Amino acid sequence: MARCDLVIRGGTVFDGRGGPGMRADIGVTDGKISLIGNGALPDGERTVDAAGKWVMPGMLDVHTHYDAEVLGNPGLGESVRHGVTTVVLGNCSLSTVYSEAEDCADLFARVEALPWDAVHSAVKEHKDWDDPHSYAKAIADRPLGANVAAFLGHSDMRVTVMGLGRSVDAQVEPTPAELRRMCGMLETALDAGFLGLSTIRSSFSKLEGVRFPTRQLPSTYATWREYRALNTILRRRGRVHQSTPNLTTRIELARYFAQSAGRFRTPLKTTLIAGMDVKADRTVARAATAAAWIANTVGGARFRWQHLPVPFEVYADGVDLVVFEEFGSGVAALNIRDVMKRGELLADESYRRAFRKDLAKKFGPRVWNRDLYDAVIVSCPEPEVVGKSFGAVADERGIDPADAMLDLAVAHGPALRWRTVIANDREEILDRLQRSPMMQVGFADSGAHLRNMAFYNFGVRLLERAHQRGFLPIEAAIHRLTGELADWYGLDAGHLTVGGRADIGVIDPAGFDGASSAYAEAPFPGVAGLQRMVNRNDRVVAATVVGGQLVYEYGEFAPGFGTTLHAGTFLTARA
Repeated sequence: MARCDLVIRGGTVFDGRGGPGMRADIGVTDGKISLIGNGALPDGERTVDAAGKWVMPGMLDVHTHYDAEVLGNPGLGESVRHGVTTVVLGNCSLSTVYSEAEDCADLFARVEALPWDAVHSAVKEHKDWDDPHSYAKAIADRPLGANVAAFLGHSDMRVTVMGLGRSVDAQVEPTPAELRRMCGMLETALDAGFLGLSTIRSSFSKLEGVRFPTRQLPSTYATWREYRALNTILRRRGRVHQSTPNLTTRIELARYFAQSAGRFRTPLKTTLIAGMDVKADRTVARAATAAAWIANTVGGARFRWQHLPVPFEVYADGVDLVVFEEFGSGVAALNIRDVMKRGELLADESYRRAFRKDLAKKFGPRVWNRDLYDAVIVSCPEPEVVGKSFGAVADERGIDPADAMLDLAVAHGPALRWRTVIANDREEILDRLQRSPMMQVGFADSGAHLRNMAFYNFGVRLLERAHQRGFLPIEAAIHRLTGELADWYGLDAGHLTVGGRADIGVIDPAGFDGASSAYAEAPFPGVAGLQRMVNRNDRVVAATVVGGQLVYEYGEFAPGFGTTLHAGTFLTARA
């Protein structure tokens, strides 16, 4: 028997199709799986001892914003270290395929809480493509640590065709020629293997920069006539529409369901964020699941909610948090980017009256429950308030909780750090959502919201929950994170098959000790002095294999990872 490049020996192998695991060895040769079985397989050039461990397809992260990071730091190590071998870029209408550097920075920076300069410099320095085909090649040529697949962003197209100013003007629609050009750009992207189109309707989503800093992303200004023209192409080509709805006008969800419907035509694959158990409205999870079921069974749609399988815990520095975009006084504060001027606004009594009124509202669509007794201070130059909620501080000082928050924000600006859990705080509801076929495991937002969210290890945490709580068989949990996603998006990933790509994760269940949810920080690659939130437990992922190469083991990356080692590639959608 020929010697393999890599042998993974003695693990419980799950093939990603949902069937039970079996003890087996896996041989890898020339980047492909050459054998799965219990034969007398000799050691390879490299051998991984997987006894007592789970050997599974590498996980997919279908909702990331690594679009700028992948250009200068293509290892994407924060995902690879958690067993992810394929990531999807270009979500929420944002991509770097067509737009120039300044437009990309304005598009990404505020809505995804990324440094404007980091996005601008990454695109300006590295952009050597001018269309989807050359973009795909440029990404594939980088020393990728994980495979990359991509959506084409609608805002990216709109800015390129209409110019930034016209694309964010509510009174302007694209001319027939401009719409035809966008349709042609989408066709070209699909020809290049892109998964489909991403759009956005959320009113939270604002531009950064000095040109139009209070305007929403270009995609939000499009009419449904424009969406229908683009969706017609996606439906004909069997590709995916990914979007973020406007949760303040939930009736609009019916339009997504209608576009996806396939009772008398080919259905349109549609996936929206986010399927969550929202604290502010406990009816949301059940209603979302029921609506999706009706759309799929009665309307013949192919619709899925993207679901984050962990508590949706967010952090804020001062008042810098995306959910402040959902109410008027929050928007007013975020529109002021200068720290001193923002502090003057927060100190103004007329502003405070508006802020208190907004927080006190009990009705209407919302994401954040705005309960300041449920918002805990984690760091502050005033040590006596650390570990307390704003509500508790207010009680001690005899003031309104809103004033307690604003007093501390004025005094300390971003040195005031606090956290809250917005959704997914009830274990039994999380169990139900993760069993639901209407939910698709996603919405990690990896690579974005550097100081607010950290869900890079969402897959590890789902496996840990399933292992400890037993609400889902391990083979089913693995299927949800691998084969189910790969098949839905049409990617050559998510399965362990002889002759198939050797993208593999080795999970050590002995490492499931709860540490995966602990807060941690690490340097953000490429930006000196910038820390980003992460969650890490280096005892869980024993090994990550991408393209047949052992790129990570128990906290250590392979030599040349992200610099000279070419492991991943650009994955194209199946036609």
